[in-house]
Amino acid sequence: MKQVHKTYSTHERTRPIMVGNHQIGKDIVVIAGPCSVESQDQILTAARQMKAAGATMLRGGAFKPRSSPYSFQGLGERGIRFLYAAKEETGLPIVSELMTPDHLPLFEQYVDVIQIGARNMQNYDLLKAVGRSHLPVLLKRGLSARVDEFLLAAEYIMAEGNDQVILCERGIRTFETATRSTLDLSAVPVLKEKTYLPVIVDPSHAAGRYDLVAPLSKAAIAVGADGLIIEVHPNPKEALCDGPQSLTPKRYGDLINSLVPLAASTGRQLAL
Repeated sequence: MKQVHKTYSTHERTRPIMVGNHQIGKDIVVIAGPCSVESQDQILTAARQMKAAGATMLRGGAFKPRSSPYSFQGLGERGIRFLYAAKEETGLPIVSELMTPDHLPLFEQYVDVIQIGARNMQNYDLLKAVGRSHLPVLLKRGLSARVDEFLLAAEYIMAEGNDQVILCERGIRTFETATRSTLDLSAVPVLKEKTYLPVIVDPSHAAGRYDLVAPLSKAAIAVGADGLIIEVHPNPKEALCDGPQSLTPKRYGDLINSLVPLAASTGRQLAL
């Protein structure tokens, strides 16, 4: 049986994916918000702040895959409903991580973009399930995945009929310990050469430190990324997970202001 590579294309330009009023792959999108939904007040506060600072979409985890079974695992369905309430107030589309096909109907009711986390990049049953969904899928690169393996994971989704796939470079595991992961910025132009799918970058998980998020974000835009997904918390010191890598709303606003002229210098603009 002949293998058909759906991610590969002779298109010279990225094919945009519509989410809300924005086309991911045309203007540069910025997805921002806390790692986890901790309460309704927390996510509403974050959504208002992200909206004011110029975020394109709101991120927040309701179901959290954690390395330790004793860490905060998320609020589950309540968290999804809190995210939806934040969307209702601010108009920001929701991006949230799906961990099991069992929760897909819930996501299709309330969520705008399904995120597949790095740990699930090769969870083929999950990839096939979201491939049968009508929602866009943000697929994160696995911790030790090669570019070809990353693209084949996207193939699993697209082979089921869903071609609304957004690739996310979030850093890979190397021998280096100065950062949480090693951000592979070279993957961005490589992926852009090989596929017409939009490519975004997650500097927060790559760095593991808030002070590196701004320079890595600027570098991502400079090498051609179609967007960023950044962790921002109203009070990072009190965050239930990933506080050290989360920006404050003030730092996030400053970053957005610095990205506007940088995007313009590359012939593009931020989707604000």
